[in-house]
Amino acid sequence: MTHTTSNPKIHEGRNLKRFREMLGIKQDVLAFELGSDWNQQKVSLLEQREKIDSDILEQVSAILKIPSEAIRNFDEDQAINIISNTFHDQAYLGNPHSTFNVNPIAEIRKLHEEKMELYERMLKEKDEMMGRLERLIGGNNFSSSYDNT
Repeated sequence: MTHTTSNPKIHEGRNLKRFREMLGIKQDVLAFELGSDWNQQKVSLLEQREKIDSDILEQVSAILKIPSEAIRNFDEDQAINIISNTFHDQAYLGNPHSTFNVNPIAEIRKLHEEKMELYERMLKEKDEMMGRLERLIGGNNFSSSYDNT
């Protein structure tokens, strides 16, 4: 069990927490993926550690599907510095002349049509289920067992 961080400003546990939250993964889900001897509280304690053992870091990075170096080397101050030095007053990432044509009425119509299709599918499935139930009940002839008295 070796520690891997050489930069004292990097807090591997906090970095793990940031990446986990960015990926929308809860602590208990990560604990489940790590194995039966893990729980939410143990993951919380892991995220409080400044340095994480390399074998555990490798397991976590495999689960999160990110390189362990990302957790090991992410420095928030450096990232903020890069962003602030890259983007200036009028800086824009992408096409500055792009237009977004969103018609809210068309979007509402589309959602309504999707909802209606779903409703129709549900009705069809209900009818099919009712038919299967009727065939199942009709196939069991209960009256014949009472007629033999």
